[in-house]
Amino acid sequence: MDKIIEDMRKSPDAIKHGVALVRCAEHSERYKDMCQLMRMVVDLKMAKNEDLDSEERNLLSVGYKNLVGAGRGSHRSINNRMDDDSKNTDLKTGYLDVISKETTAICKEVLKVLEDQLIPKAKDLQAGGGEEAIQSLIFYLKMAGDYYRYLAELNKKDGYETKAKELYLEGTDLSEKNLPPTDPIRLGLALNLSVCYYEILNNRKEACRIAKEAFDQAISKLDKLAEVQYKDATLIMQLLRDNLTLWTTSDNQDEDMTPVDAE
Repeated sequence: MDKIIEDMRKSPDAIKHGVALVRCAEHSERYKDMCQLMRMVVDLKMAKNEDLDSEERNLLSVGYKNLVGAGRGSHRSINNRMDDDSKNTDLKTGYLDVISKETTAICKEVLKVLEDQLIPKAKDLQAGGGEEAIQSLIFYLKMAGDYYRYLAELNKKDGYETKAKELYLEGTDLSEKNLPPTDPIRLGLALNLSVCYYEILNNRKEACRIAKEAFDQAISKLDKLAEVQYKDATLIMQLLRDNLTLWTTSDNQDEDMTPVDAE
């Protein structure tokens, strides 16, 4: 892949060809390749003083979400097995540490792209106005909040939960001022912020408040939503409602059940 990217960078159509290859990598579930190619696309876009478009943003998100998701799932699975089985604890702890370090490295990799390149560029462009620039900035703030939340799952001692909360709240403030309640980006941000409060910050009451408020505000405006956004919005609203049901059902309060977040 390094050789392919090196040769592609020399082409005047490197961005176009890179995105086309990212789509191929997605279809073949080569998520590491997706991330590597998208980092090239980001570099080239930044060199042209341009932000990613909506498709490119989503491809970046999908690649890293799947790459990190495998590590998060493995980490959670082994953690649960350690709780259920006291045999070979030292071996399992060592293996858990390997998975944690690998997953942490991926999270820090995408956060470097977001914090060093995409968020500063989006803030520069947002200052000039335009709905697309604002949506882009909110998307990146949510995404950065997600990866700090994932880091907080792996390591509860380094203050990652504070950074996740700060980024989510910064994005929330912008979304409430600039996006309608039914906007999928705003809804996805509310969903993930509520999950952060529930899972990481251990504040069930605030998690429920955020999820319920987002759902109620969106459903009151649903009849005015354009068809193109209706499917995405209602999907996230269903996730908000599912989490609320999980969190408020007394029978589930002591069970190890994981809430769902957005892409």
